[in-house]
Amino acid sequence: MPHAVTHVLLTIILVDLFRDYFMKKKHHKKYLTMHTLFIAGIGALLPDIDIVIRWFFYMTGRTYDIFTHGGIFHTPIFALIFLIPGLILWKNKKHELAMYCFVLAFGIFFHIFLDYFLGGGSHDGIMWLWPFSIVRWKIHLLSNFGAKDIPMAIDAVLLLGWLWHEEVKHKIKDFI
Repeated sequence: MPHAVTHVLLTIILVDLFRDYFMKKKHHKKYLTMHTLFIAGIGALLPDIDIVIRWFFYMTGRTYDIFTHGGIFHTPIFALIFLIPGLILWKNKKHELAMYCFVLAFGIFFHIFLDYFLGGGSHDGIMWLWPFSIVRWKIHLLSNFGAKDIPMAIDAVLLLGWLWHEEVKHKIKDFI
């Protein structure tokens, strides 16, 4: 199961790499700032809001099955809640707000993909077609290997790799 750090780091890294290597129009790059990367990291954590909600209801003595971990917040429909307004905002020339919506949607979708591929969310898998189907799919690659220390190693390698990239590409030592 990927740690929260893995979700955040991978999302931030992918958005940063997209900005550095795939965005061709310079005037669009200005919408992918360090602040936008931070928002992408928040998006990467949003599907796990069900843990907070479930904890809150538990503290009040109530439980709701709809808020089980890996439930509705771990579905693509949750990402669409941000993607659709982002498209509308972009069309209406509100590019900065639209970009926030886009990176939130990407962070959510990528979180769901990581849980599907590596393991996480529900042990039963991801409901890719919810609300049309409750069938769950999973690969759960890390669970299949039974390796409990791999997620920590992934976090370390990701962080070091990204710091190296930032030093080479952006000369982060200039800011220290």
